[in-house]
Amino acid sequence: MSDADSIPLLDLAAQNHPLLPAFREAFERVATRGQFILGPEVESFERAIADQLGVKHAIGVSSGTDALLVALMALGVGRGDEVVTTPFSFFATAGCIARVGATPVFVDVDPATFNIDVSRVAGAITSRTRAIMPVHLFGQPCAMKELQEIACENGLPIIEDAAQAIGARTAIGPVGGLGALAAFSFFPSKNLGAFGDAGLVTTNDAGLAARVRLLRSHGAEPKYYNLEVGGNFRLDALQAAILAVKLPHLEGWARARAANAHAYTEAFRATGLPPSMLTLPTAVEPGHVWNQYTIRTPGRDALRAHLSSRGIGSEVYYPVPLHRQQCFAGLGYSEGHFPEAERCAREAISLPIFPELGAERRARVVREVVGALNVL
Repeated sequence: MSDADSIPLLDLAAQNHPLLPAFREAFERVATRGQFILGPEVESFERAIADQLGVKHAIGVSSGTDALLVALMALGVGRGDEVVTTPFSFFATAGCIARVGATPVFVDVDPATFNIDVSRVAGAITSRTRAIMPVHLFGQPCAMKELQEIACENGLPIIEDAAQAIGARTAIGPVGGLGALAAFSFFPSKNLGAFGDAGLVTTNDAGLAARVRLLRSHGAEPKYYNLEVGGNFRLDALQAAILAVKLPHLEGWARARAANAHAYTEAFRATGLPPSMLTLPTAVEPGHVWNQYTIRTPGRDALRAHLSSRGIGSEVYYPVPLHRQQCFAGLGYSEGHFPEAERCAREAISLPIFPELGAERRARVVREVVGALNVL
């Protein structure tokens, strides 16, 4: 099969090519100005994205992982504390909790959404719980209204892991402003991707915003006078300039992803494949931004091998749930503790859904998936 016939999981070249003149202009502006860390490019981007996300404060940081880390630090989460979260997510979700010395306490997921099962959260809260960290996985917002009620009843802050959900909305407001703090990632594969690592922390609390800004620069205010131990979590000016070029296109790209998701779902439903063979993703909230289109099938590994042989990209998010990672063996979890997360890890596979996919390639993905499942 030729490269021309292949369908990648994500085609960044197709997205970036029309924007090359604007990228060059941004690069030249940053190079001429000569301020490469923070500065006016970052401040301008922070104002623009805060306005677009409907939050009062947006603080650019070095990655989505560092956004989670500094959010935990800003709340004072540390050794001896617990943070309730999901076992089905990218490693940084639980890894950052461990890095500040706290313990991740996992709650199984809702199989319809892949997100934390909010009905189980209250039962995981103890006297040592310091925060709740839901993940808006694959662009699907969590059930935040219910989670807010649980957090309020227990006097706990929420840190939204919104790394995959920029621009997502719920019935009670946009993702990023529904907890004490939120963390976003601009990793290149995200709906709004930088040309490397970059991230964002959002909040509606001026005090927390000031604390995040302090901590992202080694806790120094002024320079060389360190009030506390922070980190080097600063956003590069060049990444901010690149993201500022892409930001006005974010909503259009999200609409294209949603259209692809709708077309996929309609096409798969028309085949009559039973849920026992193919489980389709469900958009519980109307503001799902479809960072991934993730199906489930018991024949996942064979399906992925078939798609690869036909030149079609796919990815497994995530093959090992967090409670089964070797580094968390000391937490005492074993196989069977969180059956829904474990089943997702065995069955989930994400298909191409990038905005530039097009009807013809989308239809080919459906044909190959259905053809493979019919013979498994």
